Amino acid sequence: MLAEYAVKVEDSRGRRYPEPQHAYRDAFQRDRDRIIHARAFRRLENKTQVFTHRYSDHFRNRLTHTIEVAQISRTIALALGLNEELVEALALAHDIGHPPFGHSGEAALDKCMRQFGKSFDHNLHALRIVEDFEQRYAAFPGLNLSFEVREGIIKHSHDYAEAQYPHLAEYLLNERPPLEAQLIDHTDEIAYNTADLDDGFEAELLELDEIRKNVRIFDLAYREADARYPDVRDKLKFNEALKAMMNRLVTDLIENTARRIRESRIRGVEDVRNYPERIVAFSTEVDTERAEAKRFLYRSLYHSENLRPQKADGEKIVSEVFAALIADPKQLPVSYQRKIGPSSQERVVCDYIAGMTDNFILDLHHRL
Repeated sequence: MLAEYAVKVEDSRGRRYPEPQHAYRDAFQRDRDRIIHARAFRRLENKTQVFTHRYSDHFRNRLTHTIEVAQISRTIALALGLNEELVEALALAHDIGHPPFGHSGEAALDKCMRQFGKSFDHNLHALRIVEDFEQRYAAFPGLNLSFEVREGIIKHSHDYAEAQYPHLAEYLLNERPPLEAQLIDHTDEIAYNTADLDDGFEAELLELDEIRKNVRIFDLAYREADARYPDVRDKLKFNEALKAMMNRLVTDLIENTARRIRESRIRGVEDVRNYPERIVAFSTEVDTERAEAKRFLYRSLYHSENLRPQKADGEKIVSEVFAALIADPKQLPVSYQRKIGPSSQERVVCDYIAGMTDNFILDLHHRL
């Protein structure tokens, strides 16, 4: 039972290359399955989220993070009456454009491209992956995903101006994305705000007292866990507090978004698209708590002295591999060498590096 403002699969704008309907799965279910079976999706297992495998193999990677985002997204989609299959497909695809070494690798790759007056954007790269780079089917290039999935891949977290990105005009850049796509940006943050507190605490880079002092939403939950389970060890209280923190974020996002839908008199997808701002949002109170947790993580974990060597290594490796391949493109696989001409050399090198796992680029860096 879908809400009137949910995307209906029968109203999809379809695929770039028409295909007959499947006997047992609708179009969004097939899109989800194609993403799961894609090579780019499998590579997420060996791409850094925050901690590289050299630090520990217990912590989240891009793949486990993606699975957590999908789980949270489906819960919220069901509560709001949104299309769960479309939401799951978008959640599973939301990080497939990330390069190795997390955000430090992305920053390094973007810096390399800036030398040529260009840039690297993982959302736009993800779109190119599903439209072209994945080669699995004889009838068409890419995964031939539905329009709504392709649109959501680039618009779930960012608005692009049509004047600046005319080649993306087909994706209705002057309109808001459907609620299913709007949801992903928030569930992504719910997932990493809670997971990175967990991994940072496990890594002994974040102290319990420090977290409680700076993250009020967590402190409130920890107080309740401590009162309920006074005799259990601190890590179990920590886990209970994280669970309560996630529940508060998820519940607020559901209830506040439902309120905004009612107050905005949203009756259909076109109302969502034409609304002057995005509708999926936290309440003011919880959004303040969310932002506080995010600032703490940036200050105390992502930009910490402990992780600085790891980030610097990642940036150095990406930059040096990029420079080596620009200087000698014959080091590229033959399939990539053939792309130089139709695409610029720097874009081909960038595409090649962006698809690498941490382990692969480490080996390539050593060989080069």
